Amino acid sequence: MTPDCKTPRPRIANHPDGSHLRTALDLAAAGVPPLPLRQGKVPFGNCRRCADGACGGRPNMKRAGTCQCPAPCHAWAAATTDTRIINSPAWAPAWRESQAVAYHPGGAGVTVVDLDTAAAVAWARETLPATRTVPTTRGEHWIYRGVMRSSNAVRPGVDVKSLMQYARWLGPGTGRMADLSAAVRALVAKEETTPARGEVVSSVPERVTWDRAVATGCRHTERYVRTGLERGLALVRARTESGAASQAFGVARFLAVQHARCPGPCGLALLGQEIVAAAVSVGVPEPYARRAVANGLETAVERAA
Repeated sequence: MTPDCKTPRPRIANHPDGSHLRTALDLAAAGVPPLPLRQGKVPFGNCRRCADGACGGRPNMKRAGTCQCPAPCHAWAAATTDTRIINSPAWAPAWRESQAVAYHPGGAGVTVVDLDTAAAVAWARETLPATRTVPTTRGEHWIYRGVMRSSNAVRPGVDVKSLMQYARWLGPGTGRMADLSAAVRALVAKEETTPARGEVVSSVPERVTWDRAVATGCRHTERYVRTGLERGLALVRARTESGAASQAFGVARFLAVQHARCPGPCGLALLGQEIVAAAVSVGVPEPYARRAVANGLETAVERAA
């Protein structure tokens, strides 16, 4: 990536010795804020001081660097270009356990269009301006110069990652980086418009109920889980004009984080189905709702029973 906009230079690559720390230090030197990812390719859980939302949680993390915790905390907000922090004793355990390196696109001055399927890649080639591309395990990252609001599930298999988001570092990519276009910005604007209630976009999924029978490894009480879920569902249902899919993503992600330290299983899939139903009830197309919720739940890896 070009060196004139705080983005990864072509010389940066994943080190052949598998050292994620060395890759992160190279990224930081190029002005790209990295962070370690644990098993499941997700950020490390919050520190004890911030566990279970004690500090107010991610809604308060308005920009990278806000979190002052010594160890990696609050996912993308932990990303930093300060090599003293990255190489600090507090971060050392995370690097020893890390499975991959991520970075904060907004902090690097870029926007990543994450194309998760072959169909999504084909759509992008017909619709979006050509730009730098990075191959992924399931599709491609298209990287544009400029920042914008992030949003998941803007269309099937497509996420937009920039501000308040992270993306896996998979190499510098190939091709000339284009400026952020109106076509990319329109993806988020389109996703944020909830269809009118009279417009039939999909059927409401059959309501399912979470209970202890499917959450035998959950450390929380049933009352705790149900209270948190109902509050989240209320937030989604309140989005009758716009933003219901994004709200569903946020609720799913918040609930997943609460169960990050449980031995599992916690029945997160059933919780997710209830969130999907709430989003569909206010007009979100069911495929979009399912995609948004699935992405939210991916922030915690639930172990199989």
